[in-house]
Amino acid sequence: MKHQILLPDGSYMPKLGQGTWLMAEDDQKRPREIEGLRHGLELGIDMIDTAEMYADGKAELLAGHAMAGFDRSGVYLISKVYPKNANRSGIYSSLERSLRLLGTDYLDTYLLHWREDADLAEVAYCMEDLKEKGLIRRWGVSNFDVADMEDLWKVPDGNKCCVNQVLYNLGSRGIEFDLLQWQRERNIPFIAYGPVGQAGAMVTQDGVSKEQLMTDQNVREVARRKGISVVQLLLAFVLRLPDFAAIPKAVSFNHIEENLAAQSIVLTDEDLEQLSASFPAPERKILMEKY
Repeated sequence: MKHQILLPDGSYMPKLGQGTWLMAEDDQKRPREIEGLRHGLELGIDMIDTAEMYADGKAELLAGHAMAGFDRSGVYLISKVYPKNANRSGIYSSLERSLRLLGTDYLDTYLLHWREDADLAEVAYCMEDLKEKGLIRRWGVSNFDVADMEDLWKVPDGNKCCVNQVLYNLGSRGIEFDLLQWQRERNIPFIAYGPVGQAGAMVTQDGVSKEQLMTDQNVREVARRKGISVVQLLLAFVLRLPDFAAIPKAVSFNHIEENLAAQSIVLTDEDLEQLSASFPAPERKILMEKY
């Protein structure tokens, strides 16, 4: 059975995808990264998320090579446009480059990567035009907080936005304070990046590092009790929500297979209470981090 989420336009998006952030930055790792993405596709993890920013297009090229030989209609493909290019003078050439690198003639979803100084009326106009031209199937945003979403809803066709991609994991629960409810009232689902913690030296909104998540006693106890890995537990924490997709980055076959199995993990109220003892839901507004 496919694990999917319903989008506002009546279409469905896979709940689990493969992220490409931090991929394609080392040519020596490239063959292994392509093999990893292909292994995920072979297993049925048929959504790939990338962006024109990632490795300056090299991640899109890598994803395109990984998809070669697969039925394009069976792969859900997401890419993102820089705010500086999200206008009539830049978006068409940006998308053309992304499509060329990816080896496809359309995107399933195209996202504004973050707001910055983008003209939201212009963004909505361009995205709807790209839909009419058949170059994208739908569009959304990334790293938008409540105020950003409210501003988007004020412009013509702004409410055609289908999804918001944000940082969300057990240690970074800031969106639960207000954005989660705002989007649920309008049936706008989420894509969670960094679902098992932020990579490298980056930390979550509350200053929680990935290492702290991985080594926390309550996290380890819940994982041990359920007979799963800590990574699977952290991913299951995100996937438990019906309106959330997740795009973990994974390269090793074992890690990819663990991610796939995490979709079937059911967390009990007891599990969630124990996890929240270490990493509670927010009681105040937390500034959204944007990567």
